[in-house]
This record gives sequence, C-alpha cells and structure tokens, in this order.
Amino acid sequence: MGDNQQAITEDQWHRAALIWEYHQMHHALRPVDVAIGLGSHDLGVATRSAELYRAGLFPTLVFTGGNSPTTAKVFPRGEAVHFREHAIGLGVPSEAILLEPSAGNTGQNITLSREVLAAAGITPTTVLLVSKPYMERRSYATARKLWPDIEILCASEPLDLDDYVKSIGDEKLVLDMLVGDLQRVIEYPKRGFAIEQETPADVRAAYESLIRDGFTSRLIAS
Repeated sequence: MGDNQQAITEDQWHRAALIWEYHQMHHALRPVDVAIGLGSHDLGVATRSAELYRAGLFPTLVFTGGNSPTTAKVFPRGEAVHFREHAIGLGVPSEAILLEPSAGNTGQNITLSREVLAAAGITPTTVLLVSKPYMERRSYATARKLWPDIEILCASEPLDLDDYVKSIGDEKLVLDMLVGDLQRVIEYPKRGFAIEQETPADVRAAYESLIRDGFTSRLIAS
C-alpha cells in the first residue's frame, strides 16, 4: 500500500466484504444464446469471458465499451477493442466476437450491444453479462430494466475480495468502488435506470458506515 493510501481497518474490511458479497448475484451458469462482456478498467472481464466461451456456454460474445476517464490511459483504443484482442489471445475465434466500441455507461452497454446483435441477425432469449465482480448486481438491474423480455444471468471472475484488491493494487480505490456501485444500485431505480433491488439492513449499514469513514471518491450526486 502506498504512503498516500488510507489504511483499512479490520472492521472496514468486514463491512466491505458484506458489500462485496451483496454485489454478486451467484447465478448458476448454464448455456445461453450470447454473452456480453461489459467494458471497464478490469481486463479480468475479458479473461472470464474467454474462459466461459471455451467452456461452451455461448457461441457469440459481444464486447462493449468506449473510453472513460479511468480507462483512457489503460485502453487507449477503447475498452471493447482491447478486451477483444485479449480474448482472441486466449483462444476465442475472432468470428465469435462482435464489437460495440462506443458505450460510455452501463445503460449504453446494454442498449448498444442489443443493436449490434440485431444488426448481426441475433435475437437472444438468454444473455450472460460478464462484468467486474462488484458490478454484477448493477448490470443485472440495468439489463432487466432496459431489456425486460429476456433472461439475464451474470458472471465475473471467481475472486474473493482480498484477491481482487491484490489484482487492482489499491485498497482504498476498491472500497470506494464498492461503495459507489452500491449507491448506484440504490439510487438508479429512482432515476429510471434500473429495477429495484432489495438491500439487506446489514449491507445498508455497512455502506453508510463506509461513507462516514470517507470511502466516497466514486459517489455520484444523489
């Protein structure tokens, strides 16, 4: 941990672990019509997408995502472009991948991927969303709102919180992102962006406590 990072207490870790667990949908995976790999800073999305393709869970994979302030330096040609290249390097044939290179948020990930699939003549009834581990619930709620007539499953790299933090290398940032995504799960239904998700009392208390402790860099104005 760098000198400029906030030391994380044992109690804060415990609260973060509650939120981490809540963010994951724990869906039982099975074959689906298509998968959509949601762009982000986390190349693990492409790694997991490739693993699930090789396991035979879907014949077609869409990578979606342009750039954001947090990914422009890491993926200068766009999230989806880099994810596609990574997946091809892991054995996914290029002809199995459709590219959506413009989306700037989760709603656009879903809407524009749907358009790309339609243009390819694909009308799925089951879709697997592959995301960062702490984004499963928000992506599910968004897709259910925008694409209500299909069955949505969610997947991510099977990492625990400690391992994910090690892969990112910044403890404070990961806790900020856990808090920020939970805020979106809570607030976005009010804005019409997602369906409502029940938040257990202990998860809500952990969230509010971490906000009081200053894990706020990824919050939006509510």
